[in-house]
Amino acid sequence: MKIVIAGAGEVGSHLAKMLSGGLHEITVIDPDQKLLDEIGGMADVVTIEGDPTTFAVLKRAAVRKADLFIAVCHEENMNVISAMLAKQLGAKKSIARIDNNEYLEPNNKEIFINIGIDYLFYPEKVAAREVINLLGHTSTTEYVDFSGGKLALVVFKIDNSSPLVGKTLIEATADRENLPYRTVAISRGGETIIPRGNDTFNDGDTIYVITNQESVKGVVEFTGKSNVDINNLMILGGSRIGVRIAQELQDEVNIKLVDYNAEKAYRLAELLEKTLIINEDGRNTEAMLEEGLNNMDAFVAVTGRSETNILAAMLAKKMGVKKVIAEVENLNYINLAESIGIDTIINKKLITASNIFRFTMSTDVQAIKCLTGSEAEVLEFIVKPNSPATKQQIKDLEFPRDAIIGGIVRGDKVFIATGSMEINAYDRVVVFAMPTAIPRIGKYFN
Repeated sequence: MKIVIAGAGEVGSHLAKMLSGGLHEITVIDPDQKLLDEIGGMADVVTIEGDPTTFAVLKRAAVRKADLFIAVCHEENMNVISAMLAKQLGAKKSIARIDNNEYLEPNNKEIFINIGIDYLFYPEKVAAREVINLLGHTSTTEYVDFSGGKLALVVFKIDNSSPLVGKTLIEATADRENLPYRTVAISRGGETIIPRGNDTFNDGDTIYVITNQESVKGVVEFTGKSNVDINNLMILGGSRIGVRIAQELQDEVNIKLVDYNAEKAYRLAELLEKTLIINEDGRNTEAMLEEGLNNMDAFVAVTGRSETNILAAMLAKKMGVKKVIAEVENLNYINLAESIGIDTIINKKLITASNIFRFTMSTDVQAIKCLTGSEAEVLEFIVKPNSPATKQQIKDLEFPRDAIIGGIVRGDKVFIATGSMEINAYDRVVVFAMPTAIPRIGKYFN
């Protein structure tokens, strides 16, 4: 696939690095040659210096031959214009990152489709939705719905109090043929393992479990965790993410939103009538304690600075806050943040990658989630008639060892995958896969 990316900032460079490992021909456009040099040093891409909203630059990038044009510049207007022009010049599919929720309203989305933009995505909106979802499942570090909520991927960190510690998969799941959940991966010391029956659960492991909707509570008990009701929430940072979380939850939860900028704090006080706005520096320990940090059920740090979010989240954890979520945009800090006890990390680059990556797959991929703290991805496929997956039992498919089938949805029925199971045409299949497996698994369902 020929892919053109407009924008060599953090999101564009992350996408280029991720996609260049596959069978794709990648071109990156940006006005800043320094950013292009950096991206050229870490990924196998062609770089073009220039403004992606000009015909000359888009023609130099050969967008007329592009299968996919992705606009992820810092400026929203530049993304919309370049995506529109690219489609008019012949790109088969055109995608733009936006910063305005108004564009996503159904009637307005039609306008963008009519001018040639196939898909709009707003990372901050998706990030806020993820945080709200996690606040409803406080025992998990990540929670992802598939097949309209029929299947879920739940992610837990286990400690020495968990009944799982020291047990193998076989010992922990004696009746494996009838279990309503399946452990599809273990993350340990920065390495992700696709587990087999004799692999052992250790203290400090992060485990990834596929389950049906009705069994999420049972999985929580199985891991030794418990959910906490959120009545008092503190948000650090009046960012787009922070504001969206407050807007959606302020009718149900007591919220304090802290921002160090006085002018912004006044604006937020007018916008968020049922949220208490506090003008304070979140790094000031005494001030945060005076504002009742130690009485909070949950703390969410979503300022524009990863360092501030990590420090504030560490303080909240030290004060005994049960659920702590931090936005960490610097990918190098993610493992550090997880190792010091922060419950959940959100990252807009990974959210953006999840939104875009499915457009690069030749198979019919309904959803994809790039996981924080792991290289792995979770994908939901719709099985085509006469595809290899429909011809034999799962155990005989010779499925890649660095991938695993977790669950199957067939109409209203949900199955947790076992070796003796057969897959039918039009089933929805959820697969957990390492990056090395992704180019190979599509053929099974196509």
